[in-house]
Amino acid sequence: MKTFYLPTIRLVVLFITILLTVNPAFSQDSTTVSKNRKNGIKINLTNPMFFGSNNYILGYERTVGKHQSFSLNVGTFSLGQLININTDSIEEIDKNVKSRGLSFSCDYRFYLAKENKYNSPHGIYIGPYFASNSFTRNLTLQANTAAFTGQLDADLLFRVTTLGFQLGYQFVFWDRVTLDMVLFGPGISHYRLKTELSTSLDADQEQEIFQKINDKLGEIIPGYDRVIEPGTFEETGTKNTTGFGYRYIVMVGFRF
Repeated sequence: MKTFYLPTIRLVVLFITILLTVNPAFSQDSTTVSKNRKNGIKINLTNPMFFGSNNYILGYERTVGKHQSFSLNVGTFSLGQLININTDSIEEIDKNVKSRGLSFSCDYRFYLAKENKYNSPHGIYIGPYFASNSFTRNLTLQANTAAFTGQLDADLLFRVTTLGFQLGYQFVFWDRVTLDMVLFGPGISHYRLKTELSTSLDADQEQEIFQKINDKLGEIIPGYDRVIEPGTFEETGTKNTTGFGYRYIVMVGFRF
């Protein structure tokens, strides 16, 4: 449970910091929109914080009428180094290999007219969303076991797709700059993990490798440790499962 709540604690700290920072400037924000700016581009701040510096996501939001909009977000998805075993029998020898992946999400937003004194995209919003993150990772290991001595490769494929409903708030400053925060986004997620080894190891050694991969994913993927219990991936192969997912995002943008 400790690893599950760590990203949430980070988000709360980030949210409080943002509120303290933007509150003085908020009073300077105009209560009317001087121009009808329908487009906005954004940069995701939370993915680099939670998943590593190799995650870059750009977003686009288009307003539809006074109280609705839709958005698209596309970028890279990477988890960096997954395991560092360093035992007498198995050791990861190439620790700088980066995972390759893709992140995509889209949503439709309803800005609550009764709660907001501004038109979209400023104020409280709700709406459905779809998100997909996938990556592949090649692990190079050095083994010195009774069954095998030498170098072996492990290939990992991980994909999570989520369909859910979100609640958020977007600030607009000086009619141009936006601060978009998805504060609550429960959904149903489908996880797929495929693992392959280039050679055979005994059951204990395989379990050690896959357990560490499973633990690492549980630390950084919201809801993952609640879906896949320790030891699920003790053998090579493909596993599909469905569970409860979450979403929290902070983005800064520019309207035009």
